[in-house]
Formats: sequence, structure tokens, C-alpha cells
Amino acid sequence: MTPATTSARPPGRPRSGVNDVVFAATLSTVHELGYARATVDRIAAAAGVAKTTIYRRWPSKGALIVDCLLDAFGPVPLQGTSRSELMSSAIHWIAAKIGEPGVGDAFAGVFSDAISDPALRDVLSARLQDPYRLALQDALGEPENRVLFFIDVVVGTLLHRLGMTGVPMVDSDVAELVQMVLPHFGGDADLT
Repeated sequence: MTPATTSARPPGRPRSGVNDVVFAATLSTVHELGYARATVDRIAAAAGVAKTTIYRRWPSKGALIVDCLLDAFGPVPLQGTSRSELMSSAIHWIAAKIGEPGVGDAFAGVFSDAISDPALRDVLSARLQDPYRLALQDALGEPENRVLFFIDVVVGTLLHRLGMTGVPMVDSDVAELVQMVLPHFGGDADLT
């Protein structure tokens, strides 16, 4: 007779990779159905997890979307030795990210929800905007208000185009946006 052994892992579905699965299902569902119709129920079904699994990690759809966007964006690649190069690379990077399936719609949708939800607005500011703002402030040596205005101009323009046309801004228009923005924020000072 073999002695009984106890498992070190609690019963149920393994938890490793759940966030990755939920994030992929979130963007896929938003891409297929649009932000408003991408409910937590539908996201959970697409991820193959219980709705409670999602609500244990994120208290709301907005909090889920913010973490999903953070995962999709990753750190801003601050490339270049001059202000112009750095800012140009940041603009091209965010334009490409907003153009990924589901990302722009999720981004615009969570911003729209935040208009009437102060708690979500706080989450957006602290978790999504602040890390990128701080990285840009540090890299550019600019005050908070200037960096926030830069973010407003660039992201606002990209999301407006997506909202008005249903498609992300094409590369030639992103290049034009860079040319419009750089005289106000760039300059060719060396950053090294």
C-alpha cells in the first residue's frame, strides 16, 4: 500500500499565465465586438476562465483595460541622442501601439468611461499616464505641464483619427504629425 501524498498546489486550474490569457482575450474581444460590447462576461468566456477569476484580479472592466494596455504598451522606447529623435521615436511607437488590433479601441473606450468615473480617471492617471509622463520628463528634462501637453496633443490626435475613420493613422500622416509637433516640443539639443 502506498502512503497518501498531498499536493503542494491547490486543486483547480493552474494560475500561471492567466493574465496573459485574459489580456489576449480582452484585446481580441474588444477588436471583434468593440469596447462597449466587450463585457467582462464575454472576455471571461473568450479567455476560458470564470468571471470571478477576472474580478479577483481587477475590480472593474476599466481596471482590467488599464492593465491590459500597460501590458500591450510595455515601456516607452526612448531612442535617440537628440530631443527630436527621442520625441519622434515616441510618437511613432505610440502610433504603432494604437494601431494594434483592439488596443486603440480599448484605449479610447476606457478614456470615454473615465469622463464620468472619477475613480477610473485616478487609475488612468496613476497607472497608465504617470509612468510614461515621468519617463518622458526624465528623458527630456521638461516640466510636467509641457510633457502632459505633448501627450495630450499626440495621443489625442491619434485617437481622434481612429475614432473618426475607424482606422489608425497611416505612416505618412504620423510623419506629418511628427513634423508638426517637433517645432513646439523638440529642438535638436543633444541629450547625452
